[in-house]
Amino acid sequence: MVERTMNPLAKWALVLFVLFSIILNIVLIGFHSSRAPKCSRQRLHPLRGRHDNRTLVFADLTREEYEKVQKYMLKQKDLAISTNQITKPSENFLFLIDLSLPKKAEVLAYLDGKGTKPAREATVVVFHGTENCIREYVVGPLDNPTYHRDVTKERYKMDVPISARTVTVGEYVLFFNFFQTEVFFKLEKLVRESFGVGPDKALNAFEQMPRGVRTGDRKTWVSFFRDMSGMYIHPVGFEVLLNHESLNASQWRVEKLFYNGKYFSTVEDLKRAYDNGLVKKIVVKDTPDYGSLKPRNKPLQIGPQQFYAEGARYSVENNHVLYLDWSFAFGLSALTGMRVFDVRFKGERIAYELSVQEAMSVYGSVTPGMIITKFLDSSIGIGRFAHELVRGIDCPYEATFVDTYRYIDVPVPVRFRNSICIFEHNMGQPLRRHFADFVHHSFGGMANSALVFRTITAIGNYDYMWDFIFYQSGSVEAKVHATGYISSSYLTDGSKIHGHQVAENVLGNIHTHFVNFKVDLDVLGVKNVFQTKDMEYVNVSLPWMPDHHAMIPKLVEKQLKTEKEAALRYDTKTARYLHIASNKTNRWGHQRSYRLQVYSFAGDHLPESEAEEKAMSWARYKVAITKHKDLEQTSSSLYSQNGIWTPAVDFSKYIEDNESIEDEDLVAWVTTGFLHIPHAEDIPNTVTVGNGGGVLLRPHNFFDEDPSIHSADGVYFRPGSESSCEYNRMACLSQDTCSPVWEPFTYNGFEGVMKFYDWA
Repeated sequence: MVERTMNPLAKWALVLFVLFSIILNIVLIGFHSSRAPKCSRQRLHPLRGRHDNRTLVFADLTREEYEKVQKYMLKQKDLAISTNQITKPSENFLFLIDLSLPKKAEVLAYLDGKGTKPAREATVVVFHGTENCIREYVVGPLDNPTYHRDVTKERYKMDVPISARTVTVGEYVLFFNFFQTEVFFKLEKLVRESFGVGPDKALNAFEQMPRGVRTGDRKTWVSFFRDMSGMYIHPVGFEVLLNHESLNASQWRVEKLFYNGKYFSTVEDLKRAYDNGLVKKIVVKDTPDYGSLKPRNKPLQIGPQQFYAEGARYSVENNHVLYLDWSFAFGLSALTGMRVFDVRFKGERIAYELSVQEAMSVYGSVTPGMIITKFLDSSIGIGRFAHELVRGIDCPYEATFVDTYRYIDVPVPVRFRNSICIFEHNMGQPLRRHFADFVHHSFGGMANSALVFRTITAIGNYDYMWDFIFYQSGSVEAKVHATGYISSSYLTDGSKIHGHQVAENVLGNIHTHFVNFKVDLDVLGVKNVFQTKDMEYVNVSLPWMPDHHAMIPKLVEKQLKTEKEAALRYDTKTARYLHIASNKTNRWGHQRSYRLQVYSFAGDHLPESEAEEKAMSWARYKVAITKHKDLEQTSSSLYSQNGIWTPAVDFSKYIEDNESIEDEDLVAWVTTGFLHIPHAEDIPNTVTVGNGGGVLLRPHNFFDEDPSIHSADGVYFRPGSESSCEYNRMACLSQDTCSPVWEPFTYNGFEGVMKFYDWA
């Protein structure tokens, strides 16, 4: 066998390659070892407060607690309850388990170390199909349930009829089966030729609400849409009115049909008219996928990101959050959404509760479903649809994410991963600043870093982004932004008085967005008053020229005494400063208070003459102040949508008794929102910019000075001290020990100051 030898040139090439590789690795190791390490999430400075387990009185139920309550209810054989999702409407179904909030006075005594821990209990909602009613039970204690009591009459002062129930998953299954056998099968030719329906292609249904026009009705207009991305903006011009009042689905029936602008009384009438050419036919054709949110261009780079250069300055433990001078407890109700409790700043309780209550929309249309549509989302469940948040899109990449559990229309409690996010955020503008140009040349300012508590709920077509924001000035903001898809209808004659055309044969329907927040402020205790402040011009004689007058603004202050006085209607002029005030004063003798500053662009509220208005009567008022009552927990209810004509909760009744609001525990109910006239730029998706509203809770004479002046985020420098780190942490960023690498801080602004001595 002949031995094969390596070419000498190849040997030298191999040796050189190995040497080059070794040298390159040495260089790379040296280069990377000289780079700063990545910034750690470990905090650099200790927290200013301590977590308090007493706030667990507000905590949502754990999975184990849900399971214990469910197991206990199933043991009550006399209730004959089912947890099967396809339970028939005529049977008894355990629909909801949620936290039952304890009485406020008991909680405050416990939190302040003056009372025992209140019993931890749950609310259980059962649809009693066998008895034609809905009942709510309080079950407790949650660690080992031993009792339940019916609290329906206590809470609502009425029996709640079974017709007021939410449509369950089980009822939807019956819906779909009914439409398949009683509509699509019988109209096979029409739906194939008009909409392309076949073995591999279907239509999607979207129901409209309320379900009828009078108490006891359960008649739902169902509109049909193409099975495409963003189906809500692909209407086909076909709608069906289903009567499903009976608890026996075999007795359901079609009451009306709507096809291409025409009404028909029965499926047979429509089929006959279509087959005989007595109706203008819709002809199926390919539709562009204009509803897709897939980017039209591939991403090229990532946008700006924030990170914690010296570790996070907040901490989350159980349901309790600490952030600089702030602390609060949080929860997420399946019905009303996110809420915070026991909100404190510098150790003083500012608010007992700040929570979402209701989101409502009223639509305009000429098509049958949307012509009467009024959505009340808490009846479906606002918090129910808080799904996982997307890192880097819904919340900053380094946010803290929290899982939640819910039990609503399910057989077992469901975990929703990362459905809440918490993060500190630079709001993009200074909180305060001043550049001293004339004299005492200096710069003083502070970045507006605030803590954001957020969840996003995707309720059908709309996505609502809910934010509670905690500022270093002692202010708290509650706000909402809407995105998602608009609701649309098929374009017919006369449609455009109710919106704008946004695609071929598609009308974006005009609608309102009203959102209600509960603001239970406790300003230095629970004995508060409600004040308004505004201005008016007065004609004043000038002291040095008595014969000359000037119109000068004057402060006008009032204290409102009763609930009716303090129910500030949306269509009346309202004082611009609204205050919940204590009887204590600050250093300068002014009552310490918090201001409610509402920003809203809502449309007109539904006229009170309309039968459905009582279920949304909270929207009559920009702000309404009531005396706190444990039985006036919410402004709406689970039954408002389907019992809209005789609602279980009529908020206006909270005001009718006209109780005194002087030196009382006060609750502010704040309504905000916006009018939405859809336009071409709502395709494919509505953007959050400009589509929202909220309320800002601002200290007003609560402190003796702006509390943020004590923040370590403050920056101050004078000429010659620009590069000093003593009062300017920005100057130290280039020396930071973690990446990314910052450019050195420089400042040359003093070169342009006014120099009076140059004029001499």
